[in-house]
Amino acid sequence: QVQLVESGGGLVQAGGALRLSCAGSGRTFSNTAMGWFRQAPGKEREFVAAIRRSASSTYYTDSVKGRLTISRDNAKNTVYLQMNSLKPEDTAVYYCAERLRYMNYGAEGAYDYWGQGTQVTVSS
Repeated sequence: QVQLVESGGGLVQAGGALRLSCAGSGRTFSNTAMGWFRQAPGKEREFVAAIRRSASSTYYTDSVKGRLTISRDNAKNTVYLQMNSLKPEDTAVYYCAERLRYMNYGAEGAYDYWGQGTQVTVSS
């Protein structure tokens, strides 16, 4: 059974940092691009970052550029999201997902398997 499991969320003060992990199981995810999305209360889920299978390229939504960094360790079947200089507006449930369709990296429809999400709360 294919699974993605996020971890590393929590409560942090503004300006703080967190590192999210997304561990895959059931098969290797090293041959596909992976992405992070987030959903804040009362808002639609939005794209945060994506990384190609070889990690040769990464993509970010404008609001997180320079603060969040996506990376992957294919040997561990794990994708990470290092979150620095966090802001209250970063508060959301963060999801990782596997991109299986040739669509824009920021398009939710490009992704199939999703994790259950991990809560990130940034206090002011």
